[in-house]
Amino acid sequence: MTPLNTAPNIARADDFYAQLLAAHDGLTFKESTALNARLVLILANQIGDSQVLAEALKAARDAGRARTS
Repeated sequence: MTPLNTAPNIARADDFYAQLLAAHDGLTFKESTALNARLVLILANQIGDSQVLAEALKAARDAGRARTS
C-alpha cells in the first residue's frame, strides 16, 4: 500500500485551482455538488487503493472538524 500523501504535490496548483473554479462557473448549487461527487469518484477510481481512500476520507473529515471546533 502506498501511504497517503498530504504534502503539496500538484504542479502549478494555482492553475489547477483556477480550472476547478472554472468548471463550477455557471452551475447551480445542485449541479456543482454533483460535479464534485463525480470528480471524487473519478479520482478515487484513479487511486484505486481502498486503504489510501479510507485514509483520505478520514483526513478530509478530520480537517473539516478541526476548522469548525
